[in-house]
Amino acid sequence: MTMRTRKLGTTGPQVSALGLGCMGMSGMYGEADRAESIATIHAALEAGVTLLDTGDFYGMGHNELLINEALRTAPAALRENALVSVKFGALRGPDGDWYGFDGRPAAVKNFAAYSLQRLGVDHIDVYRPSRLDPDVPIEETVGAIAELVEKGWVRHIGLSEVGADTIRRAAATAPIADLQIEYALISRGPEREILPTLRELGIAVTAYGVLSRGLISGHVTPGQGFAANDFRAHSPRFQGDNLRHNLTLVESLRKIAEEKGVSVAQIAIAWVLSRGEDIVPLVGARTRQRLGEALGALDVTLEEADLAAIEAAVPADAAAGERYAAEQMAMLDSER
Repeated sequence: MTMRTRKLGTTGPQVSALGLGCMGMSGMYGEADRAESIATIHAALEAGVTLLDTGDFYGMGHNELLINEALRTAPAALRENALVSVKFGALRGPDGDWYGFDGRPAAVKNFAAYSLQRLGVDHIDVYRPSRLDPDVPIEETVGAIAELVEKGWVRHIGLSEVGADTIRRAAATAPIADLQIEYALISRGPEREILPTLRELGIAVTAYGVLSRGLISGHVTPGQGFAANDFRAHSPRFQGDNLRHNLTLVESLRKIAEEKGVSVAQIAIAWVLSRGEDIVPLVGARTRQRLGEALGALDVTLEEADLAAIEAAVPADAAAGERYAAEQMAMLDSER
């Protein structure tokens, strides 16, 4: 398979049509196997995946160190092709608690220095605030990243989970390559105002949560339990009646997938891929098996009849429950 590529906006780099989101390799969905995580990153690079996405707060630096090890032990040619996207700014305690976000210019440069060290690289390919700091104008945060670009420590500037007004203000400050935001069959909020704004400004999307944290992967069962340290144990969409309702949507999607001879996950990822050449789905595969399934979505062609059937099976706003708990939803500028 030859990996297709897509460009991150008018000013960003050319990247693989699918990126690998590495967050789950650092425990956000329960325990992860370190050796299998590294093997999965290697397999992704071998398959032509060039975009690796992380955050400096994933496992409080664990994820960046994991990527460091994976890149150090990968063949040189594959290592040189890898592009690393890093989110920063989330404040966490030793017990994993969340304390808000810091977008002050001095903090931006401090976070970058630590990420460069943990990753073992001389530059970060795409650097983005994980959330909007309500106490710091976005112009100041983006301006600080622009200074890092001027000095060669960062190549491109990204955003994450911000709304149209913030996007416009950021883009007026410095060139923005992409916005990272949750976008999936059952998370279609960006279609209302954010996607049109991005397209007007020539900014791409790196879409995370394309399988809604596994909810529409076809692998979640009604009685499935989740460990206390698993995000899904506290996610509204995975609770009680919400979960039962959402899994009925998955079963409707499964019928369409089976008619095409593909898996539920593959048709869900293919749907995101079909939304535009300016959208790069991030798949959160933690194992080589799940990675292989996700890569198979690149071979799925959705005709107009398929898209209409998918829309009928899983209409916009069909999901039960918000994508985050209330206190986390309140932190999303993209939801205001």
